Amino acid sequence: MLFPAESPATKRQMFRQALKSGRLLQFPGSWSPIVSMAIERQGFDGVYISGSVLSNDLGYPDIGLTTLTEVAQRGRQIARTTKLPAIIDADTGFGEPMNVTRTVQELIEMGLSGCHLEDQENPKRCGHLDGKAVVPVEQMVRKIAAACRGKALDSNFLIIARTDARAMEGLDKTIERAKAYIDAGAEMIFTEALQDEKEFEKFRAAVSVPLLANMTEFGKSKLLSTETLQDLGYNMVIYPVTTFRLAMKATEEGLKAIKAQGTQEGILDRMQHRKELYELTRYEEYNSFDQNIFNFKLK
Repeated sequence: MLFPAESPATKRQMFRQALKSGRLLQFPGSWSPIVSMAIERQGFDGVYISGSVLSNDLGYPDIGLTTLTEVAQRGRQIARTTKLPAIIDADTGFGEPMNVTRTVQELIEMGLSGCHLEDQENPKRCGHLDGKAVVPVEQMVRKIAAACRGKALDSNFLIIARTDARAMEGLDKTIERAKAYIDAGAEMIFTEALQDEKEFEKFRAAVSVPLLANMTEFGKSKLLSTETLQDLGYNMVIYPVTTFRLAMKATEEGLKAIKAQGTQEGILDRMQHRKELYELTRYEEYNSFDQNIFNFKLK
């Protein structure tokens, strides 16, 4: 009840099997443990934990200010509440190669099913902003190799290499980078900010390992449907900031209404009802557990 029936190791095994299914796996972004529960309830395949959202939730821009401790601990909280596998954004790995090995080990201990590492220079930028810079291929290759060494704790933990090179080096050079990352041990490739279907298609034709598509709003990539991504041969799609943006917009509009009207009476229909919240959090199950434990009588 307090934890899902599936252990983190089982989640990783299930994720590996799902990747072999040939269907597109959908991983909406979760920024809160209860959001993970809602994602599971809607029948999605997994949970994605965005570094950008974790930074924003702390009031920071997405420029690499968060620490391994903050990300790993929050990742555990978000992954804990669901039987679904959770993939987390590990930014640039929180340091040099040895730090990357530790990062992977920490994330495995925290119950995550995989992470992606990116080839940006620090201070990093959101993948859909201008002004990014990428490290030399050799530097990223060393980090990927170090990440793979951290998998000694669980070989089912998935190492995903993200490349942000498209904007600076073009698509062909980005494909070359991806192939080098695969040779270093990356098991999935995440190419940030591809611009249209032709680029997604060309990348799929050139790379043999599973591919991740990022369908983030207001970015450089066209928002492609699951049907289109499936037809293009992609294996996984993330919606990293969607739930956070929905929540923030609703919060802002609600606060404006209260400020203007002096009451929340007029926006009750926009709220999740107490009963719905209790159902999602299994209030009755906890209540039943509590009553069954304390059903003895003192003599």
